[in-house]
Amino acid sequence: MWQEKNNQLYRSFEFSDFKEAFAFMTKVALAAEKMDHHPYWTNVYNKVEIYLNTHDAGNVVTEKDHRLAKTIDGLL
Repeated sequence: MWQEKNNQLYRSFEFSDFKEAFAFMTKVALAAEKMDHHPYWTNVYNKVEIYLNTHDAGNVVTEKDHRLAKTIDGLL
């Protein structure tokens, strides 16, 4: 579930292994590129953490972030 804190939308994801996590990240990357809205994220083995905010709006959460979060959820 996405949490809004410190002017960011945040969610962590856990997968069965690195390959599954990386496949998810590839799908997110393609969706983010299409939306021209790119996440800050980390990946260690099977864990992916994603942080969203809109740099052009002063590093705050905007509707653009909520749209990308919804798109990401649809990729699960």
